[in-house]
Amino acid sequence: MRRREFLTGLAALAASPAWADPLSLGASKPFDLAELIAQTKALAEAAYTPMPAVPDAWQTLSYDEYRKIWFDPRNAVWEGTDVPLRLDVFPAGLYFPRPVDVHVVKDNIAQRVPFEIEAFDRTDDFPDLPTAGMGYSGLRLRGPLERADIHTEFAVFQGASYFRAIGTGQIYGLSARGLAIDTAEPSGEEFPDFRAFWVQAPEPGQNTTLVHAQMDSPSVAGLYTFEITPGETLHMGVTARLFPRQEMQHVGIAPLTSMFQFDETNRDRFSDFRPAVHDSDGLLMLNGAGETIWRPLANPKALQVSGFQDNNPRGFGLMQRADRFSDFHDLEALYHRRPGLWVKPREDWGRGHVALVEIPTDREIYDNIVAYWRPATPLKPGDAPVFSYDLYWGPETTPGVPDLPKVLNTRAGKGFERGIVFAIDFEADARFPEDFGTIDRIVRSSAGEVTQGVVQRNPDTGGPRLAFTFEPGDATVAEFRVQLRSGTEPLSETWLYRWTK
Repeated sequence: MRRREFLTGLAALAASPAWADPLSLGASKPFDLAELIAQTKALAEAAYTPMPAVPDAWQTLSYDEYRKIWFDPRNAVWEGTDVPLRLDVFPAGLYFPRPVDVHVVKDNIAQRVPFEIEAFDRTDDFPDLPTAGMGYSGLRLRGPLERADIHTEFAVFQGASYFRAIGTGQIYGLSARGLAIDTAEPSGEEFPDFRAFWVQAPEPGQNTTLVHAQMDSPSVAGLYTFEITPGETLHMGVTARLFPRQEMQHVGIAPLTSMFQFDETNRDRFSDFRPAVHDSDGLLMLNGAGETIWRPLANPKALQVSGFQDNNPRGFGLMQRADRFSDFHDLEALYHRRPGLWVKPREDWGRGHVALVEIPTDREIYDNIVAYWRPATPLKPGDAPVFSYDLYWGPETTPGVPDLPKVLNTRAGKGFERGIVFAIDFEADARFPEDFGTIDRIVRSSAGEVTQGVVQRNPDTGGPRLAFTFEPGDATVAEFRVQLRSGTEPLSETWLYRWTK
C-alpha cells in the first residue's frame, strides 16, 4: 500500500491565525541520549513484545472513513512559539494498527504527547469511536522553508520504520526505511517498527531538527538519530545503532522503497495516455573502486533480484532524472516533482552488495522497487553495530560522485528488421568530440549478440545517443554493460541493464 495520499500539504491552514490550543504535553523528564541507548539495548535483551493495537473500531475503518479525520495544524506542538518547527501527528487505525509514542524535547526536558481526539478535524459523518487505548501512527515536521509566516511540511515518519522527506517545492515520492529484513525471501519479510520518537526543538534561528526513533522487531532493536536540515535539497544525517536479538543473514541497511510502472523501455505493455509513470527511474551507484553506475529500473513480469557486489561502497540511491512535465504529462500526480534519494556512507561498510528488488506491478499505487546495502557478514546477537550515513532528498544531489556525463534516458523496442534496439541518451558535455561518431564505446552482453552500435547527436538534448541492436537467440536473460570512452578514459557513467524475455 502506498503511503502517499494521506499526507497532503496544509500550508493555507498553517498560515491562518491560531485559534485552537496546541497539543497538551505530559510530565517532564530529563532527556539523556545515553540512557535511551541503554534502554534500547535492554529492550533487545528481553523477549520481543509488540506494541498493543488500537481498538478494533479504528482498525476496521475503511479507506474513505479514515480520510474523514485529519490533524488541524493550528493544534501543532510549538504553535504560537518562537520555536522554528511545528510538529503534527496522525491518528492510528486502518493500515496503522499499532500506535507509537511521541515525545518532544526542549531545553533538555522530554515530555510525552498524549492522544487528543480534539486535535483533529472530522467530517460530520465521521463515526463516534472509542478513544481509550487510542494513539498516534506517526508525525509530520513543518518549518518556515519559503516564508517566515508559513510552516511547510518537509518530513513524515509513519508506518513500520518508513519515513519520507522532500526538498523545497517538491512533493512526496519514494520512501526510506530504518531497516529491511529478509526482503524477497520465500519465508516472508520482517518489518521492524519505530515504536517511539523523541523530537528535539531547534533553537530560534536554527534550521536543523534532531529526531530519535526507537525501533523494535522480533530480530532486532535499534535506536536511530536523524539530523534533519530542510532546503532545496533536504539533508538527513542518520546514525543507526543496532542490537540484534538473533542472527540476521539477510539485512538491508539504508533501504529505499519506490515505484516504477513504465517508461520508454516497456511502454508497449501499458495502455495509458501518459508516456511514463514512476517515482524513480534508475539506481545510481558509486562503488568502492570509484566507478559510477546507472541501472535503469524495470517492471519485470516476474520477481527480479539483482546484487551489485562491492567493497566499501561510496554511495547509492534511487533517482528521478525525468524532471520535466513533458516526461509524464500528468496534471495530478506531478511525477516530475518527485525527489531522488542518495545514500552516502560515513564510514567503511566492508564487503557486501547493493541489492535491487523489482516486483511486477500493473498499478501505480503500489511501491514495487526496493534498494539497500546488504553486508556480507551476518549481524549476530551480542554485536552492537553502528551504521552512519547521509541521505540527500531532492533534485539529483550526489556529493562525491565524479562529474561524468549522465544517462538521461533509455529506450527499447523491436528493430525494423530484426532483434531489439536499445537507444541510450547521454547529457551534452564539452568533453565529447565534435564528431560523435569518433567516440569509443563499450557494448557488452552476457548472452545473445550485440552490435557495437552507432553514436549520433540527439538534437533535443544536444548530447550523444548510442543505439545498438541485441539478438537474444535462445537467451531468456541478458546483462548489458555500456560506456562511452575516449581510449581507456570514461566519458560517461557505466550503463547496466537486465533484459528478460
